[in-house]
Amino acid sequence: MALYGAAAAVLSGLEARRGSLKTLVYGSRFQNVRQLYALVCETQRYSEVLEAVIGSAGLLEAERKLPPPLAKVLVYELLLGRGLRGGRWKPVLARHQARLRAELARLKVRRRVSRNEDLLGPRPGAAPLPRFVRVNTLRSRLEDAVDYLKREGYGYQGRASGLEELRALRGKRFCLDPLLPELLVFPPGTDLHQHPLHRAGHLILQDKVSCLPAMLLAPPPGAHVIDACAAPGNKTSQLAALLGNRGKIFAFDLDAGRLATMATLLTRAGVSCCELANEDFLSVSPSDPRYRQVQYILLDPSCSGSGMASRSLEEPGESGPDPERLRALAGFQRRALAHALSFPALRRLVYSTCSICQEENEDVVRDVLQQQERGAFRLAHALPLWPERGLGTFPGAERCIRASPEATLTGGFFVAVLERGDETSSDPEPQAQAGEPLPNVPPKKKKRRRQKPSTP
Repeated sequence: MALYGAAAAVLSGLEARRGSLKTLVYGSRFQNVRQLYALVCETQRYSEVLEAVIGSAGLLEAERKLPPPLAKVLVYELLLGRGLRGGRWKPVLARHQARLRAELARLKVRRRVSRNEDLLGPRPGAAPLPRFVRVNTLRSRLEDAVDYLKREGYGYQGRASGLEELRALRGKRFCLDPLLPELLVFPPGTDLHQHPLHRAGHLILQDKVSCLPAMLLAPPPGAHVIDACAAPGNKTSQLAALLGNRGKIFAFDLDAGRLATMATLLTRAGVSCCELANEDFLSVSPSDPRYRQVQYILLDPSCSGSGMASRSLEEPGESGPDPERLRALAGFQRRALAHALSFPALRRLVYSTCSICQEENEDVVRDVLQQQERGAFRLAHALPLWPERGLGTFPGAERCIRASPEATLTGGFFVAVLERGDETSSDPEPQAQAGEPLPNVPPKKKKRRRQKPSTP
């Protein structure tokens, strides 16, 4: 299949440092980039295991025309994935299937494990992360999605009370996240890429922290919103769900390939209120009449990706982002944030990155706020009950939130909520906290007590 060749080409590019994972995947021109991305990530995740099995089985010695990166992809699919589904290499691997399976079994015996995922072992300094899945309310009700999964044999545990319940998830079980109302949580390693509800747009595979920016922006139905750096589109589809497809989303991205993929995702998700533009957000004029009603902006600019679990794929062998690249990214992020705050009707903005670097997070927010006219915008206290706060590099930085595998069972992330200074509340409305109704979830109506008739 073309998928296997494309995945092998991406792996070769990563080993040769020809680009980052996302750059190589989107530059591959393979139509289903999500499928390709998932296969490369999983193959790379099991890379050490695959190398051991391939070496013990003598596969490359027996099949000298089989390139090593392609061998990894094929053996992953054969032993650990969904099974080889065709292509000219399928009969070749079939000749070695028994030996490969035997070597995998021997490896499990030597390491005293019974499951494939146990071969990975604990990653140094990282907790195993659950699989978070957002129910797309434009396509399905939460209750219907849960019922569908239960009919498939999944055990449903209701809403979790805290992170300990998420850590304890095992097997074919799932629960509701304790904070976000439409977020399902599955055990680590749960693969739902080919699930019919995902392929039909009812379920969106989206990390928990990636759901926070749209939730904290909380645009009401009918609002006009800018998604400044929108691709690949998960946050955009979440904004549309919060709006109930009423209002307008102006979504910008410079990468035409990513934008085309995003258009497919939004169509599948049932989004009808979004206007896509293959345009640099910095070139968009705040005085353009089309944006005179924009009161909400979500700014998730390009960043180092240092908080992503797959960062080792992006920059293999590196201990952190290159300092020169980091300075360039922070410069772009400051320009983008300052530009976004110049839209005249803006009331609330959410700035987020999947970076753990202070230079891209607290430093950017501090520098841009210092450039603003005194009191024009201020930091809102985002999610006061969130356990990990912004680094105390300037007064008020604790109003921002950070995320990490250790503290929040998510990827590394940073979010800041900025509001115009003349707003009546210092927090986004409605304020989302654990145990309280979240945006677009109407609170239960209180029953009115019937007054007793007065006695004559």
